[in-house]
Amino acid sequence: MIISIASGKGGTGKTTVAVNLALSLEEEVNFLDCDVEEPNAHIFLKLEIEKIEPVSIPVPRVDKSKCNFCGKCAEICAYNAIAVVKGIVLIFPHLCHGCGGCRPLCPEGAIEEVDRNIGVIEYGNAGKIKFVQGKLNIGEAMAIPVIRKVKKIIRNEHLTIIDAPPGTSCPMIEAVKNSDFCILVTEPTPFGFNDLLIAVETLKKLKIPFGVIINRADIGDKKVGDYCEKEKIPVLMRIPFKKEIAIAYSNGEPIIKVLPEYKRDFKNFFNKIKKEVEK
Repeated sequence: MIISIASGKGGTGKTTVAVNLALSLEEEVNFLDCDVEEPNAHIFLKLEIEKIEPVSIPVPRVDKSKCNFCGKCAEICAYNAIAVVKGIVLIFPHLCHGCGGCRPLCPEGAIEEVDRNIGVIEYGNAGKIKFVQGKLNIGEAMAIPVIRKVKKIIRNEHLTIIDAPPGTSCPMIEAVKNSDFCILVTEPTPFGFNDLLIAVETLKKLKIPFGVIINRADIGDKKVGDYCEKEKIPVLMRIPFKKEIAIAYSNGEPIIKVLPEYKRDFKNFFNKIKKEVEK
């Protein structure tokens, strides 16, 4: 079973939920941190990185001795990563999406592909938790190839928990795609409610079953709870606004370490999800 944890906005407690859920279960878990621009789950899981692999995408390189400057490569590029002007071919590697369309269309065979490093995949273990995270290089915009490589390690025989990037843009969609269930973590504030609406519509389009966890549930207003009730969206858990939880987070400690009674709550909503998926 694949469970992804997402949020319409950053800072709602998405990683907190993902980490505490993984630590609350007795079974083996694959934990994938797909928030590749700012992965931080490893801080709470207290693990050492054991293996690192590079992630690269293929970008074009032009042999000027073969090129006749016809411009067909520039015409096919949907991302304007190639420009042909006055007998010069300009390549913009950071715009290239690595689709490979330009190389076979070059009539002179003047284009070859070379790998450009955009990030790394890191592996580690924390007891029963098999951990993988992606890290996008600073300044890079291409998060999706890194997320795809992280997700390649999914094994159906074990539960997989995916910590998705915040928001509802392409990286989040790539991370939650093919999940059996998605947990949306939100907060009862105007910003939290607005971005929850967008996230809900996104998951409906993707046809992924989902439920909501309301973090810092006793602040703000009741709009989130009323909306979930009206739309028949299951509220899996409410996490209160507590000083002990905030202190634990700032120290890089999971909730269930300082407040062990919450372990039961994480187990309970996981069992609800399991029953829903098995239907």
